[in-house]
Amino acid sequence: QVQLAESGGGLVQTGGSMRLSCAASRTIFSFNVMGWYRQAPGKQRELVASIRNGGSTNYADSVKGRFTISRDNAKNTVALQMNSLKPEDTAVYYCNAADYFRTYWGQGTQVTVSS
Repeated sequence: QVQLAESGGGLVQTGGSMRLSCAASRTIFSFNVMGWYRQAPGKQRELVASIRNGGSTNYADSVKGRFTISRDNAKNTVALQMNSLKPEDTAVYYCNAADYFRTYWGQGTQVTVSS
């Protein structure tokens, strides 16, 4: 049973920064890709950023230049550094990991950006 545990959410003002972290219960080398998704009230869950085993990254247009995804292979963690936060970034953020067989999700962490 793979577990993904998010941490680092909370309340921040517009223009502020926040760092989310996701700790996996097994080596992250076993996943083809890891990423962060978010879901705002009344909206569908959307991809925020992803990082593949080789290190290539992908970002949603809305966060390019503001968010950075990174991985620490030694600690089996993936982080999302969020800068210049906007009220529209308010959502529940979910850690995601995928191997050849299935996709795994964390419980989610709330990020609220006040205007």
